[in-house]
Amino acid sequence: MKDIILKAENISKQYRLGQVGTGTLTHDLNRWWHQLRGKEDPYLKIGDTNDRTIKGTSDYVWALQDINFEVERGEVIGIIGKNGAGKSTLLKILSRVTAPTTGSIKFGGRVASLLEVGTGFNGEMTGRENIYLNGAILGMTKKEITAKLDEIIDFSGCERYIDTPVKRYSSGMYVRLAFAVAAFLEPEILIIDEVLAVGDAEFQKKAIGKMQDISRTGGRTILFVSHNMAAVKQLCTKTIMMENGMIVFEGKTDDGIDYYLQSNQYDGYKGNYNNDNVKESGFVSLSLVDEMNVNRTEFGFDETITVKLKVKVAEKHLNAHLGFRVVDRNERVIFTSEIKIDTIIITSGICNLEVQLPVKFLVPNKFNLTFALHVPNIVMIDCLDDCLSFEIVETGSDLHIYTGNDYGCVFVDCNWSLRMDK
Repeated sequence: MKDIILKAENISKQYRLGQVGTGTLTHDLNRWWHQLRGKEDPYLKIGDTNDRTIKGTSDYVWALQDINFEVERGEVIGIIGKNGAGKSTLLKILSRVTAPTTGSIKFGGRVASLLEVGTGFNGEMTGRENIYLNGAILGMTKKEITAKLDEIIDFSGCERYIDTPVKRYSSGMYVRLAFAVAAFLEPEILIIDEVLAVGDAEFQKKAIGKMQDISRTGGRTILFVSHNMAAVKQLCTKTIMMENGMIVFEGKTDDGIDYYLQSNQYDGYKGNYNNDNVKESGFVSLSLVDEMNVNRTEFGFDETITVKLKVKVAEKHLNAHLGFRVVDRNERVIFTSEIKIDTIIITSGICNLEVQLPVKFLVPNKFNLTFALHVPNIVMIDCLDDCLSFEIVETGSDLHIYTGNDYGCVFVDCNWSLRMDK
């Protein structure tokens, strides 16, 4: 039997666009008249899909439509999607900040949420007082809160300011204290909406570690909204992707991240770039080829990948640097390579260059290449962001001997030797 701690059934949320209170009296009377006769709300039959990129025809929009999912106790659910997909609206409904237009939610425990910086804090009260306030809201007794107080203050890193009104805290300090309260006061369900992005790198790492700990050892459930795919992959056991107010994917985290990245960033691999209008200096053309000089965008792990460049360089830019960087689908910079122009080019004009990527180095993944021609710390002459893209696949390689699909960023063939003791 599954231990379901949260169940959302047919959740929908409808909003009326425009200024609040403008032209709604007629609609309110119409709704009241239908309700009086026991009929369905007439405005639930209308409304546009929540796509922020296009102009709609209705005054009503569905921020959420027919959301259904179940969460088991101890699961860490990542909720991902574009801005405006409905993630925050869903979390506000789950946190009881707002009510759904239709549908119902069943809970199996107390809920704590971090939706915005400072939510639930009274600015005039000190950090210590706000800890007791938030604990009381969660249903904790004063004795239970006091038992956790030292741990909360220590984790937040705000001990020096704990008796200072929180209105004087920075946004980062707000988040530190709010997260510490939510994590240590032991709610059965913890809901977090992107607020950790406000904290510094050290705190984000500590917070993710704490969430992993409370889910694995404490058996508590976490719903985590983030645009940081690395954090989602590290933390979440399951992923839900939302688009235009609807769930379009629910399943394994790796598959969900792939779906998200392809739907948001992937628009076909680019194996060529051409620009015939370079005036002084810049990139005329770029292409990816294999060892047979065939233009391709998909390569095996052990295949040779060569970048062919045609670059125009003016006399005054012979002291410039030419370089590129390789970035993977998770937006991690894998490596950068650079050379000073005058070490390979003697005279100005158009020249043809080639650079070969390391063989058996980039593990199966999708990559973008960014090229730059610049004089360091002085001028950027030409820069092409993500102008070429390609994929490394496992076909024909020996990587299948490793379990799982995460090989890190690169595969390094280190020098191994037998050490002979004298």
